[in-house]
Amino acid sequence: MTQALFSHRKHWAARLGTAPFLPMTRAEMTALGWDACDVILVTGDAYIDHPSFGMALVGRLLEAQGYRVGIISQPDWHSAEPFRALGQPTLYFGVTAGNMDSMVNRYTSERKTRSDDAYTPNAEPDKRPDRAVTVYAQRCREAFPGTPVIIGSIEASLRRIAHYDYWSDTVRRSVLPDSKADLLIFGNAERALLEVSHRLARGERIGDIHDLRGTAFMAARDWKPEENWLEVASTELDTPGVIDAHVDPYAMAPDGPAAQTPGGADTIKADTIKTAPIRIMSKAERLAARQDMRARTVIRLPDYDQVKNNPSLYAHASRVLHLESNPGNARALRQAHGERDVWLNPPPIPLSTPEMDAVYDLPYARAPHPSYGDAKIPAWEMIRFSINIMRGCFGGCTFCSITEHEGRIIQSRSEDSVIREIEAIRDKTPGFTGVISDLGGPTANMYRMACKSKAIESACRRLSCVFPDVCENMLTDHTPLIHMYRRARALPGVKKILISSGLRYDLAVRSPEYIKELVQHHVGGYLKIAPEHTEAGPLSKMMKPGIGAYDRFKDMFEAASRAVGKKQYLIPYFIAAHPGTTDEDMLNLALWLKKHDFRLDQVQTFLPTPMALATTMYHTEKNPLKKVLGGKGEAVSVVRQGRTRRLHKAFLRYHDADNWPLLREALKEMGRVDLIGNSKKHLIPLFQPAGTGRQPGGTRTPRAESVRAKPGAGKPGAGKGAPTKSGTDKPTSGKPAPASRGRPPQVPKHPLSQRRGGGKSR
Repeated sequence: MTQALFSHRKHWAARLGTAPFLPMTRAEMTALGWDACDVILVTGDAYIDHPSFGMALVGRLLEAQGYRVGIISQPDWHSAEPFRALGQPTLYFGVTAGNMDSMVNRYTSERKTRSDDAYTPNAEPDKRPDRAVTVYAQRCREAFPGTPVIIGSIEASLRRIAHYDYWSDTVRRSVLPDSKADLLIFGNAERALLEVSHRLARGERIGDIHDLRGTAFMAARDWKPEENWLEVASTELDTPGVIDAHVDPYAMAPDGPAAQTPGGADTIKADTIKTAPIRIMSKAERLAARQDMRARTVIRLPDYDQVKNNPSLYAHASRVLHLESNPGNARALRQAHGERDVWLNPPPIPLSTPEMDAVYDLPYARAPHPSYGDAKIPAWEMIRFSINIMRGCFGGCTFCSITEHEGRIIQSRSEDSVIREIEAIRDKTPGFTGVISDLGGPTANMYRMACKSKAIESACRRLSCVFPDVCENMLTDHTPLIHMYRRARALPGVKKILISSGLRYDLAVRSPEYIKELVQHHVGGYLKIAPEHTEAGPLSKMMKPGIGAYDRFKDMFEAASRAVGKKQYLIPYFIAAHPGTTDEDMLNLALWLKKHDFRLDQVQTFLPTPMALATTMYHTEKNPLKKVLGGKGEAVSVVRQGRTRRLHKAFLRYHDADNWPLLREALKEMGRVDLIGNSKKHLIPLFQPAGTGRQPGGTRTPRAESVRAKPGAGKPGAGKGAPTKSGTDKPTSGKPAPASRGRPPQVPKHPLSQRRGGGKSR
């Protein structure tokens, strides 16, 4: 049975009280009356004491249980000395890369180095190493040999088994053997972290703590928790089984040789037969027996060396990992790395609403550490007036890491807890003007949504609750969210409540009342949604709804806006070069954008992040959404070459003159020269404005020659105009439309956007 989060007896240091900020220096420790820290958290982010930042949430949680917690923020990793700044912890080092994966934080989808870091004072780059969890853990080990090291955060979670690494284009080992950590905590860490802390404080060795959900560790190849555990090869779960012939009920004698007695007689004496009464087990007993067996079963994934060299086995291992992600029925996993195994216990049990409230009601300072002075930290500036109301996402988008990290089961705070946080922001956060910038989370509108039955939820093996359509067992009532919105905006001192998290429009269309409430009170002119594509091929690989769901939401959104006399706009996000996308798919998307007069400023090329299902498709060119082994795996088209990736992105920005040379070349190759011309019916014009059309190598493309459309493909453009003084032809029509044409200018990109691998946007 799961122990309540705050049911542990507090550590003795609880008598020392609460720190205004968790200390980052020895001087701060002395001021608090500490001679040592029990736990030291090492992070790649600036220390901001706010529940949106992992090190603050974990630190305050441990502090509430009586532990002295120190913070080492963005240390110089070139030596071990900065890791000795607070002395040796009495219990362990906790290591995290920060709120974002360090590789996603530093590199773009084209593997180019970013020029800024939103989680660093003044956005200064290069303040954390590549693969920060591994580097920090090794330095902690070097600073104080023998001190336990526990790793966590999204970077560790997504690297808990062998994984494809896009930046090195190789399959890398689990982060556990590379970091030499004693324990890895994946997913929501609160339960496991408190349990391991209390057990270490009682004197238990970290090498003996192997029974915590949501943890991974290194073990011997033949290790099992108990002798009665059963090991099953994962390859037996993903291939067609042997079909046994049915027994003939009319046969006079059983097939095969007759049973023989030890004495050779061909009959068995009645008094030698041992009989027992037949016992009929109830359904509940049979279910309990199956659950008990499942709880004592570990699945052996293909070894690291196998998945490294065999794409089919890699795709198979990824599929099994994701199928074993429901806390209600997941089994333990193990994967050999050399002579030892990485052992993964089942995922953590989600927090209850009272537990979520307790975590978010802890005494956060809600400000950056004073040592940063007046430095601006972009991530803090963006979320300082926003509130996280939930965790988890049951969308299951294959390119997204939220499900792998936070799970599919929604964990919601109570309405009272959210209201208390709004009041705290209003009363304590400097610079508050009355506007709450967001009430959301991984998505804006999954608050309190859940399966209609706990039994069904615990047994479910689906990877998404909304694809290919919303599950009939999913409760999609928006009433609790509507009530919270109304109560929040009625608070004194609150002028406006905005919703900035990405909206699941396929859920919103089921509640016209919610759309009306949202449009009338909570949209500041723009609303972010993410159809991601228009074509069925790539959408099926993303596990996203068809474009028809977007059209229905758009109609409802615009009707509701007109009803209240507002001009408001949708900001759609699209992904280029996602697995399963062809050049024709991107062309059709570009034509859809032109038809609807969209000129996108913010576009994203697919970035393969560790452990995502779409990353598996990218690496293996196989579809892990279906069975992979047995010779029936589905092939997936993948865009790898730089030119094709640039082309797919160029289709999203067909209106950008710098993209026209590449698009002209591609359209000719595709046999679609009918789309090149100077009329409104054409996708791109014949001419090339001076000073545009830069190529990757830095050369400029000369002005394009005239291209005639194919017969029957529509009326061509206006053709050539009068010669200019320079002797070149200048078109008299079909000039590029001004940048303001279409929808209004874009809002700045959210620094916590999921487009960079972490945050809220869906």
